[in-house]
Amino acid sequence: MVGSGQRRTPRRSDARRNHDMLIAAAREIYAERGVDAPLDDIARRAGVGNATLYRHFSDRTELIETVFHDALVPILGMAREIRDHPDAWDGLTSYLDRVFALLAADRGAGDLLTTAIEGVPTLDALREENRRTLETLLHRGQEQRTIRADLTIEDLLFLLAALGRAAPAAPDNWRRHLALLLDGLRAAAARPLPAPALRPEQFDAALHRLGTAPQTPRRREPNPGPPTSENPTP
Repeated sequence: MVGSGQRRTPRRSDARRNHDMLIAAAREIYAERGVDAPLDDIARRAGVGNATLYRHFSDRTELIETVFHDALVPILGMAREIRDHPDAWDGLTSYLDRVFALLAADRGAGDLLTTAIEGVPTLDALREENRRTLETLLHRGQEQRTIRADLTIEDLLFLLAALGRAAPAAPDNWRRHLALLLDGLRAAAARPLPAPALRPEQFDAALHRLGTAPQTPRRREPNPGPPTSENPTP
């Protein structure tokens, strides 16, 4: 019995080490190249074969959920908390400042939030809570006459998506660009807009072209299973 237990321990230790190396490699590659980076490259960076990666993570979305869960959960809680802020303008600016600060500190998470991928549970919940929070603050701000009356939730989400996509190109300047965006939302400075707001279906199409919002479930990458002669481990 002791001998059998002694044989199993190294296998558990190896599995834990491979899991940790895969997470570390994924963090590095996602930060460098975004969440669309091939899983083959992550396995190679970790020093393991593809079959080892799939033994730990059934597909890309499970790996992404594991890598980014801890970074996304604080934003999820923040979104729920800020909805109760009595001053909508202060709540909106505080929320966006804190969100962009967190994303600036984790470029991989920032890329995840502005990439068309779904099926990541924490990210799906965050998108839902984020929209609900922004809608709540937008309507309250319009009632309080601090946010321009002609602003729609589609306007706001599209502007934030565009800024999120652009921010990595100038990561030290996001506060300046966010401030410029927010100034355009103020009721006091509002002037008539030159075109109508996007309808929901137009908004979805525009985000799809921008590459920032999930439209249909992304095809799951098949689990190749254990290595065989037809499916060898690299």
